[in-house]
Amino acid sequence: MAHSGATTMPSISAASATTTGNFSYELRAVGLLAAGFGLVGLDRWLIMPLAPQIMHDLRLDYQDLGNLGAAIGLSWGVFAIIMGRLSDRVGRRKIIIPAVIAFSLLSGVSGLATGFAGLFIARLLMGVAEGAYCPTSYAAALDASPASRRGINLGIIQGAFALGGLALGPIIATQLAAILPSWRDVFMLVSIPGLILAFMLWRALRDPVNPGLAAHHEGASPNWLALFAYRNICVAIPAIFCSMSGIFVLGVMAPVYLTDVVKLDSVTMGFVMSGFGLGGFLGQILLGILSDRIGRKPSLFIAFIVGAAALAALVLWVQAPSAIFAALFMAAFCCCGANALLAGPISGECVPSTMASSAMGLVIGLGEIFGGGVAPSIGGAIAMAGGLKLTLLTVDVVLVAGAAVTLFLRETAPRIVARR
Repeated sequence: MAHSGATTMPSISAASATTTGNFSYELRAVGLLAAGFGLVGLDRWLIMPLAPQIMHDLRLDYQDLGNLGAAIGLSWGVFAIIMGRLSDRVGRRKIIIPAVIAFSLLSGVSGLATGFAGLFIARLLMGVAEGAYCPTSYAAALDASPASRRGINLGIIQGAFALGGLALGPIIATQLAAILPSWRDVFMLVSIPGLILAFMLWRALRDPVNPGLAAHHEGASPNWLALFAYRNICVAIPAIFCSMSGIFVLGVMAPVYLTDVVKLDSVTMGFVMSGFGLGGFLGQILLGILSDRIGRKPSLFIAFIVGAAALAALVLWVQAPSAIFAALFMAAFCCCGANALLAGPISGECVPSTMASSAMGLVIGLGEIFGGGVAPSIGGAIAMAGGLKLTLLTVDVVLVAGAAVTLFLRETAPRIVARR
């Protein structure tokens, strides 16, 4: 390849300094962006803990469930690629605020669906809005962050997705479903916080003026094909296919696996599934910190191997709710942590700062199209043909493949590169 991640580091810190000006703005921006990503996670994953009720009312099967996961993943992926690049041209506010309003309203619309087609369209459109928010929020966080806090700030924002959607989401969904008349009311109720947040972002978020943004306004926008000249981009794309497959196939199929195969009741399933979200939240932050110390490459390899081991234990050995909680916690810790490294520092550090948002959008978008879109649909087909256990074991093989792909990465962690 013409370039390597070890030799080209983005000068994001210089840009940030010109953009933000003070620590209070950094704190406010990162906090609100993290809250937004937490709501993205909640709106996206709310459907899964409610799946048994929705499947019964709308007469859906496992394939339909996989296709609903695919709908939001495919549109998310396409628009992450498009909007990641567009945000470099028009600024962050013009994308982030409308996106928050749109995905909040579409969450409420999901509760009005009377059949598979209506729910599929609502989820497809939600993916458009959430895909627009994702890379743009990362870029806005980079704009607000100095280099010394870049990793932790991105980890907090990405971790909020797992905390809101995968940890708190199952508990919120199952508890609200127990007290509200219908699962439809749950969707409508959770749309309200997003509208409040959109107003807060409108008041607080600033479009920075930095060298990278100025260059794009002058017409020097990066060519997507140019990104493939960087070795780590070419490695990160298949690797993120593996990590996202682990996250999204498990997120879609694990709730029905726990109710249909393990025979947990819906409330117990909700608490057990919260281990998946809690592990994902901590993994996205702690693996980022670990990678700053020992390097991106070894951290990523360890994550894939340990995640595969945890998933194998879940399918082949554990049965007690507490043990299932622990296995889901560790599988999500590793899959989400790996995803955070690939979508953030591994993609952003190997290109110049003027290409960082486009690089992250490309990797996230392609990962979403396959891991969040195609993989859940394939998982649903495997479940229909061979059962839910076979679906989870297939994901296990995919995680091992991710570890193998990781071996081709070049190290970009600043501390490790400087030492060498």
